[in-house]
Amino acid sequence: MTGGTGFEALAFVFVAGLVTDLATGLGALPFFYVEEISDRATVALWGVASGIMLAASVFGLAREGLAYSHGLPVLLAAGALVGVVLVEVSDRLLARLDVGGDGATVDGGTVSPDIDPSAIATADLRTLVLVLGVLTVHSFPEGVAVGVSFAELGLRGGVDVLGLAVPPLAVLMTVAISVHNVPEGLAVSIPLKAMDVGEWRMVGAAVFSSLPQPIGAVIAFAFVRVARAFLPFGFGFAGGAMIYLVCTEFVPDALDAGSDLPHRGIPAFLAGALAGAGVMVPLLFVHVGP
Repeated sequence: MTGGTGFEALAFVFVAGLVTDLATGLGALPFFYVEEISDRATVALWGVASGIMLAASVFGLAREGLAYSHGLPVLLAAGALVGVVLVEVSDRLLARLDVGGDGATVDGGTVSPDIDPSAIATADLRTLVLVLGVLTVHSFPEGVAVGVSFAELGLRGGVDVLGLAVPPLAVLMTVAISVHNVPEGLAVSIPLKAMDVGEWRMVGAAVFSSLPQPIGAVIAFAFVRVARAFLPFGFGFAGGAMIYLVCTEFVPDALDAGSDLPHRGIPAFLAGALAGAGVMVPLLFVHVGP
């Protein structure tokens, strides 16, 4: 069996997105065994995630987008631009939130919402809704990356999983996003650990932070299956957003974590990035192509 009903395909993609979401919870697991994670290990983990995401974006998503483009890759470029804009908009929304304070005046009098970092762990409903709204914008590109990579699910040869022919790119992107989510889960857990939040609540908070990903995966998958002419746009959107995320978030977060290390931890970050890319690139060239 290589195909499946529309519902089966949507359910499969949702489960793939859910896997990436649950992987975020892995970032909290070290705190079950140790009190804190070394800065060097944190920096290296950000490096691994960066290398994997850059390789997946350039040699996976971009290559697929070019393969589906006819003539100049206008749709691919437009998608990349929109992906960058969405990430930037989400960053600006996050910057307007007063985390853990009593509200702050920004932009000439606009009062930013008050978000307590422990709200996710303590399940304050009002704040959960607010945070989820921001996270939906912030995590959506990662879900899109998973969704568009499944565009050929059941339509051509791939890896047989539960009777469905899964495109190799989809398998690799699901793994890549899952690995990328581990340091994000760690980043969510570190401040919660400092506030003595329980380990399982940290896991729940980390998973919650990536909750929009399976939803974004299903939406993107459904869109590119119906509007297949826009596949290059979808690949460009996901790739552009991922590359921009690495440049504007992963690298700065790694440098912040390594601020007390020699050379700000750059050697550890580069070693991790090379390791991540070194594993991903050969797989992409072997299994992914026009």
